[in-house]
Amino acid sequence: MHKIKSYLPYLYVILGFVLISLLYFSPVLQGKQIQQSDITQYIGMAKEQNDFRAAHGEEPYWTNGAFGGMPTYQLGAKYPNNYIKVLDETLRFLPRPADYLFLYFVGFFILLRVLKVDFLKAFIGALAFGFSTYLIIILGVGHNAKAHAIAYMPVVIAGVLLVFRKKYIAGGLLTTVAAALEINANHFQMTYYLLIFLLVMGIFYLVSFIKAKDYKAIYTSVLVFFVAGLLALGSNASNLLATSEYAKVSTRSTSNLSFEPDGSPKVSSNGMSYEYITEYSYGIPESLNLLAPRLFGGSNNEDVGTSSSLFNFLTSIGANSYQAQEITAHAPTYWGDQPIVAAPAYVGAAVFCLAILCMFIEKRRIKYVFATGALVSLLLSWGKNFDFLTSFFIDYVPMYDKFRAVSSIQVILELCFPVLAILGLQAFYKTTDKKVRIDALKNTVFVSGVILAVILLGYVIFDFNGLSDGYFIQAYGEYGPHFVEALIEDRKSFYLADTVRSFAIIAIVLAVLFAFSKQMLNSTVSVLLIGFVMVFDLVLVDRNYVNNNAFVSARQVNEPFAPTEADLFILKDTTQFRVYDLQGGLNSARTSYFHHSLGGYHAAKPLKLQQLFDYQISKQNFEVLNMLNVKYILQPSEEGVVPLLNENANGNAWFVKAVQKVNSADAEMKALDKTDTKSVAIVNEAKFPEITKKLANLYTVDADSYINLVSYQPNELVYHSYNSKPTVAVFSEIYYPNGWNAYIDGNLAEHFEADYTLRALQVPEGKHTIIFKFEPKVVQVGGAIALIANLLILLCLVGGIYVGYKKCAKKQPKTAA
Repeated sequence: MHKIKSYLPYLYVILGFVLISLLYFSPVLQGKQIQQSDITQYIGMAKEQNDFRAAHGEEPYWTNGAFGGMPTYQLGAKYPNNYIKVLDETLRFLPRPADYLFLYFVGFFILLRVLKVDFLKAFIGALAFGFSTYLIIILGVGHNAKAHAIAYMPVVIAGVLLVFRKKYIAGGLLTTVAAALEINANHFQMTYYLLIFLLVMGIFYLVSFIKAKDYKAIYTSVLVFFVAGLLALGSNASNLLATSEYAKVSTRSTSNLSFEPDGSPKVSSNGMSYEYITEYSYGIPESLNLLAPRLFGGSNNEDVGTSSSLFNFLTSIGANSYQAQEITAHAPTYWGDQPIVAAPAYVGAAVFCLAILCMFIEKRRIKYVFATGALVSLLLSWGKNFDFLTSFFIDYVPMYDKFRAVSSIQVILELCFPVLAILGLQAFYKTTDKKVRIDALKNTVFVSGVILAVILLGYVIFDFNGLSDGYFIQAYGEYGPHFVEALIEDRKSFYLADTVRSFAIIAIVLAVLFAFSKQMLNSTVSVLLIGFVMVFDLVLVDRNYVNNNAFVSARQVNEPFAPTEADLFILKDTTQFRVYDLQGGLNSARTSYFHHSLGGYHAAKPLKLQQLFDYQISKQNFEVLNMLNVKYILQPSEEGVVPLLNENANGNAWFVKAVQKVNSADAEMKALDKTDTKSVAIVNEAKFPEITKKLANLYTVDADSYINLVSYQPNELVYHSYNSKPTVAVFSEIYYPNGWNAYIDGNLAEHFEADYTLRALQVPEGKHTIIFKFEPKVVQVGGAIALIANLLILLCLVGGIYVGYKKCAKKQPKTAA
C-alpha cells in the first residue's frame, strides 16, 4: 500500500498535464481541429498516398501527386515492424495538438525530476517549458514533426544524465527508448541540434571524469551510449535508411551541375546555398525578444488595435472603422532581420530572471552545461549575423549544411532557460544562508538592471524600420510614407509597453523571493505565486498567436481544398497526365490534392525536378513540360484560374527515333535547351556506360507502333507496346535509382535515365507488356532490422525491470518469523 501511495503524486501530475493541455486547446473537446498551414499543404501532398492506403490497405511508398513523382518516405509512410511508432501513438492519446503540449509537459517534468527538482517546482517548470511561445506557435502553423521531436528532447537528456551519474541500467534504458522516440518523430534537424547540446554535456562530463581519473566511468558510459544508440537507430531502421536514400536525390544533397541557371559558374556544389541556409537568421539585437516579446514588433501579423497610430492614420485618410480594423488586425509590425516571423521567441520574463538567479545561487556545476548550451544555441541562431561561427559550422561540422532556418536552433535555448530557472528557484529555497540569498537577489537585480538599460538605450538608437517597409511605401502610393510612419509609432509603442511589462514581472518575482527571505511568505505560497506569474505571463503572450480562433471543424481540416471550376474541368479527363500551376510553381500542394502535379510543398524537394524548374521551366522551355506530360496548365486570369490544354504533351510513354549521348550532367541539362524530346532521348553515358554501349544512335519507329499505359497505380504502371524493330521507349515518369523495377513480359529488364529525369527502357521488337513496379528493398531490409532491434529493446526492458526488482527486494528489511 505504501508503494502505491508513493506513485500517486506522479498520477496527479499526469492528470494535471492532461487537464491543462485540454483546457488550453479546449476546442478539441468539441471535435474541432486546429487549422495548421503546413498540415494543410501536407494533406494536399499526401492525398494520393492516403487514398491508396485506404482503398488497398497497404503502402504505395510512391506518389505521383507531387513534384512529378517522389517516394512517400517523408510524407508519413508507414513501415513494417515500427513498434516504436505504436508506443509513440499510445503516448499521444490526446487530440491534436493537445497531445504535443502534453508531451512537452511530461518530457520536461521527467528531466527536472532526474535533476532532483521537487514535484511542485518540476510541475511549474514543465508548464513554463511547454508554454514557451516558440513551442506553442509551431503547433499553430503545423510544424508538428518539429514539436514532436522537441517534446522528446528532455527525456533523452534525462537518460543521458542518468548514465553520467553511473545509473547505467536505468539511464541506458531511458536513453534507448527516448532516443528511439526522438528519431521516430522524424525531424532530423531538431535531433541534430539535440546532439550538439549532448556534445556540450559529454565534454563537461568527460573533463570531470578525467580530472577524477575515473576512466571506468568513461568506458562504461561510452558502451552504454553505443548500445542505446544502436538499438534506437535499429528500431527506426526503415525510416532512417529510406530517408538517407532519398536525401541523396533531394535538394539537401550535392548538386551535379557546375553552372548556375544564368550560365555563371557554380560557386558551391551544395544543394542549399549559404544564403538559403541562413535566410532565417536571428538578429543579434533581436535576442532581447527572449526577455520582452514584442521589442521587434512581435510578428508579421499583429493586431495593433483601434487605439493604434495605424488605426488613427487609416481613419484620417477616409477609411471607415471596419476597413481600418481589417488592416490593423493584421499589421506587419515585425521589423527584425528575418523575412517572416509568426511570433517572437519569448521564453518568459520570470523564466529569464530566475535563470540569471541560478547562475548566482545554484552550486551544482550542471548549471554550466545548460548555460553553455543556451549560449551556443543563441550564437548559432544568429546565422549570417555571426558569420564567423556560422561559416565554420557550415564548412567543417558534418551535416550542418543540410539544414536551413538556422534560427530554429533556439529550441535548445528554449529548453535550457526553463531548466536554469527551476534549478535557480529550487536552489534559492534550499539555501539556508540568508546572506547568500540576498546577495544572489542583489546580483540578479544588477544584471536585470543592466539589461533594462541596454533595452532602453535601444529605444533611442533603433530606427524601427522593417525589411518590407519599402514595399508598403510603394503599395500605398502617396500614403505609403505615412503608413510606414504610423507603423513605426506602433512599433515604438510595443517596444516600451513590453519593456515595462517584462520588468514589472521581474520585479514581482524578485519581490516574492525577497518576501520569502524575510519570512513574510512561506515556501509553498511563494512558489505558487512565482509559478502563477511565470505561466500566466507566457499564456497571455501565447494566446495572441494561437487561440480558439485557430480551430475549425474537423471536415474543414481534413478536406482543406474546394475544387475550382478549372479543377472540375480537368477532373473530367480520366487519362493519366500532370498539371502545372503557374501561380503556385513548385511551392504549393493545392494542385496535388486534385491532380498529379509538378508542384508540392516540402523542405526537401527532388533535386532534379527543382533543377528542371530553375534551368528550364522558369525560362519558358515548354518542351520540358511536354516531356513531363503536363497536359493542363493552370493560368491565373481576371476571371479566376483557367485550365489551358497543352496539346503538345508527350503522353505517358513514347518511342524515340534517336538517342543523343552526352558525357556529363551539364551537357545533359544544356541539351534540353533545344531538344525535341518526342523524337530524341538524351542519355548521360558517363552515368550509364554499360547501357549506352548497347544503344544505337538511330531507331526505326513504324507508323503502326504504339506504347500505351493500360493500368495505373502509384506503385505499379502497366503498358502495352508494339514495334517491328528494337527501339528505346521513354516514360514520362520520374527516374528514381532505388526501388523501381522494370519487367518486359514478366522478365526483369534494366531501365535507365533519359532527358535528365525520366525513365527509359530498351524494348525488343514485337508486342509486349511492360510493367514498372516500385519494390523498395530499403523498406524490407529496414523492417527486418527494426524487428530485431525492437525485440532486443524489449528484452533489455524486461531484464532491467527484473534487475531493479531484485535490488529493491534486497533493500527490503527482513521481518521476524
